[in-house]
Amino acid sequence: MKSTEINIDPLQVIDRVSPNVFGGFIEHLGRCVYQGIYDPGSALADEDGFRVDVMTALKELQMTIMRYPGGNFASGYHWEDGIGPREKRPTVRELAWQSIETNAFGTDEFMRLCRKMDWEPMVAVNLGTGTPEEARNWVEYCNSEIGTRYANLRSINGAKKPYGVRYWCLGNEMDGPWQLGHVPAKEYAIRAQQAAKMMKDCDPVIETIACGSSGAFMPTFPAWDREVMEYIGPLSNYISLHRYVRNDDNDPFKFFGTGAKVDRQIEIIDATCRYVQALNKASERNFLCFDEWNIWYKNMTMDGKGKFAPSLIEEEYNFEDALVTGQFLNSFIRHADVVKIANLAQVVNVIAPLKTRGDELLKQTTFHAFKLYSERKEGDSLRLGISGDFFDADEGPVPCLDTSCIYSKDQRNLSLFMINLSPTDKVSVTANLFGLEVERVVGQILHHKDLKAVNTFEKQDTVVAKDFTDISSTLDSLQGELPPASLVRLDVSIS
Repeated sequence: MKSTEINIDPLQVIDRVSPNVFGGFIEHLGRCVYQGIYDPGSALADEDGFRVDVMTALKELQMTIMRYPGGNFASGYHWEDGIGPREKRPTVRELAWQSIETNAFGTDEFMRLCRKMDWEPMVAVNLGTGTPEEARNWVEYCNSEIGTRYANLRSINGAKKPYGVRYWCLGNEMDGPWQLGHVPAKEYAIRAQQAAKMMKDCDPVIETIACGSSGAFMPTFPAWDREVMEYIGPLSNYISLHRYVRNDDNDPFKFFGTGAKVDRQIEIIDATCRYVQALNKASERNFLCFDEWNIWYKNMTMDGKGKFAPSLIEEEYNFEDALVTGQFLNSFIRHADVVKIANLAQVVNVIAPLKTRGDELLKQTTFHAFKLYSERKEGDSLRLGISGDFFDADEGPVPCLDTSCIYSKDQRNLSLFMINLSPTDKVSVTANLFGLEVERVVGQILHHKDLKAVNTFEKQDTVVAKDFTDISSTLDSLQGELPPASLVRLDVSIS
């Protein structure tokens, strides 16, 4: 039996949790768009061709912001191919995933979907094979009032009112040799600065996200980030972070060190942002946009071989993957002062919490983990005092209990998220509340004895959230016992 004591003080506020941390990502990759969210031939499609069952499931996740159209796809995408009458849109060979792209789904379809789903749209412009001017024109198409060339074109295509897209990514993973249009940091910075200047001249209220290094494993990390931010300066509001984690060694202790690794990546780029702010003598700093994150290592099929909507990187997620999903979200909440946007990559079929098979739909294990967090995302992140047992990982000693906490003073409630990272031992937990009085506490748990347990189309409820009753409370404390390898959310009503 392991043990952990948690001290919770409502005065120890890190910052308000940004709702945009609970975002997603739709890319023209594999079956994410076609046969995923958009499938006009399906009996389950609505009048616009969107899968109603997929939309209903995604609404359960309460995602707030959606990134589009890539990803690597963005670096070869010319947005004007995807607007206007469908019969006039070109079918092209896209090079990022070596697939056929019909352009049946484009800007206007994406914006219509965002409005149906109440998502904030987040658009990634092409700074690989595209030009800064092409990016500026896209802003005009989306955000300008009628009376200019591209705004009028939008109106002709059926949208008289501007879409008001606030968030714009200045390309994607431009430090990666795999990326179309890959260049050194200085050349990317020049290109991104030119694009951001014209885009903000077109619409001054937009916020831009510069490409950071593609991951902490990259030789460019974090020097690329520093050089890019130094040059672009105030024309960029955010710097992007990406991370995909693996469990090739089938070692749960190593895999469950993910939260510590994500913490370190965030803290390094946060320190880089603060350094650049001081160096540039700037009044404002870049915040962090973790716009690609997930678990990905089982299915590495990435070559579409010239096919339309091929099955690419369709990962099967097991229970231990769900626990790592929770670790990512715990880390984002713990760093609420700097992480303002995050996007789970992706939402349907492609390394996603949802899978389709014909007209069937599957909610994977990671779906249920994400939902436990997104349902209770409103409030302040609290800095917790933690003492208890640890285990050794690559990043050094890691607490057996991975935690975060969101407190809403207005709603008089507190949510405590706890993941027991020990695959073998229970954890006895005591949470002390300072200045708060417990009125009622209810719990939810995601747990399975088999770390490799999966949900399937034939058996969909193998890993689902259930009521957690092994919890008691006094006026100012909580006590509970978490089973090995489990994710628990406690919702505490404050009197």
